[in-house]
Amino acid sequence: MKKGSTWILRGAILVMGLIVLALCVFALPNIWNGGSAEFPAASMSVFLIVIGLYATAIPFYVALWQTLKLVGLIDRNEAFSELSVRALRNIKRCGMVISTLYIGGVPLLYPIAEVDDAPGLLLFGAIIACAPVVVTIFAALLERLLTDAITFKSENDLTV
Repeated sequence: MKKGSTWILRGAILVMGLIVLALCVFALPNIWNGGSAEFPAASMSVFLIVIGLYATAIPFYVALWQTLKLVGLIDRNEAFSELSVRALRNIKRCGMVISTLYIGGVPLLYPIAEVDDAPGLLLFGAIIACAPVVVTIFAALLERLLTDAITFKSENDLTV
C-alpha cells in the first residue's frame, strides 16, 4: 500500500508540473497579448506581472523536484534522515521566494484595477499571494518536527 500511495503522489506531482508548464507555454503569452491590448495604459504592469509569473515557475519546479526526492526517501525508508530535512528546507525556501514574488507583484495589479475599475482584483491578488505562505509554514513545521524526531531517534539509539 505504501508504494501505491507514493506512486499516486508522484503522479499528482507530475500532473501539477505539467499544468504549470502548460500555463507557462500557452496562458502567459496570451495574458501578455490580451492584457497589453485591453489595458494599454497598464501595459508595463502587465509585462512585469507576466515576467514575475515566469520567475515563480523556477522555484516552483525546484520545490517539485525536492518533493520527488522526499518521496523517494520515503520509498527507501530513509524518511528520518538529514536528506529529508534538507529537502523540506529547500521546499520552504522555494515557498518563501514564490510568496515574496507574488506579494511584490500585488502593487503591480493596481494600474490594471484602476483602468478596469475592479478593486477586487487587488484582494484576489493578495489571496493568491498568501497560498505559498501556507506551504512555506507547513514545510517549516514539518522540517522542525522531522529534526526533533531525528534528534529523539538518535538519543534513543544511544541509550539502547
